[in-house]
Amino acid sequence: MVLVEIKGGGKTGIGYTYGHEATGIIIEKTLKKLVLKKNAMNIESITSALIRAIRNNGNTGIAMMAVSAVDNALWDLKAKIFDVPLCSLLGQAKDEMLIYGSGGFTSYNDKQLENQLGGWASEGIRYVKMKIGTHPADDVSRVKKAREAIGKNTGLFVDANGAYTVKQALGKARSFAEYDVSWYEEPVTSDNLQGLCFIREHAPYKMNIAAGEYGYNLPYFDKMIHQGAVDILQADATRCGGISYYIKAGNLAEAYEIPFSSHCAPALHLHASVTLKNFYIGEYFYDHVRIEKMLFDGVMPSKNGCLVPDLQRAGVGLEFKHSDAEKYKI
Repeated sequence: MVLVEIKGGGKTGIGYTYGHEATGIIIEKTLKKLVLKKNAMNIESITSALIRAIRNNGNTGIAMMAVSAVDNALWDLKAKIFDVPLCSLLGQAKDEMLIYGSGGFTSYNDKQLENQLGGWASEGIRYVKMKIGTHPADDVSRVKKAREAIGKNTGLFVDANGAYTVKQALGKARSFAEYDVSWYEEPVTSDNLQGLCFIREHAPYKMNIAAGEYGYNLPYFDKMIHQGAVDILQADATRCGGISYYIKAGNLAEAYEIPFSSHCAPALHLHASVTLKNFYIGEYFYDHVRIEKMLFDGVMPSKNGCLVPDLQRAGVGLEFKHSDAEKYKI
């Protein structure tokens, strides 16, 4: 986690991303000077200047994650200056963010897999996702075990992280359909838009193809949509230019009537997500849920399979626990 704090108007805004420590160096040496002394109300202007500043380093990867962390902090600061929740500042479209429990790592044994996914289902989380693809020969049997653990009334998602070939992915899709898998994420690498499109067109009709978590800019999402590569577009505000461009990606998806979904960092995405009319579901990722609960006050617990923003707290509703985090600091 790379944390950004910006002070203004007697308030402190916080934002973060997840990435290499070099992300922090870019913020300190390249971006910070473009933020200091600027008007905190003018986020569009500031973030545009940050993106111009990283042009020669490429507006993707570590450089864009650095921009994202700063933009996230700017939005938290602006809402805190107005002393309102961020979702109120932006305008709510939904009361809550539907979530899916995400984990089921391929390093888990069968018992660990069943306990984690089944535990989420018993807590009232209505959708769960598991990883596949590391050991393809085992994937169908693992999906079967997952279905048995969660019962027939919980939605089952799978994520291959681009591990399969196109034909292999399509064959697996037909096998997974027997266990009512309704979400098939990155069956092939998201760089292969033609392959994603082929799988989407030939997969069982109840199975949605999802991708987009590696998107760093709007042209990426635009190409993914125009190629017909996805049924559900994903984006990550810790990568794609912060809350500013996360919202723009969501609006782009809405223009094409495609459901929108957040990738990881559920506490950060909550307020922005409930302002999007076409928002479908957010990833309640095991590792990030654990980290956010450790390092922040104000993290909302899941309730009936959803997260609900705390409208009594300004900004994104989080306060960083400096004393608790100090021992982890790099």
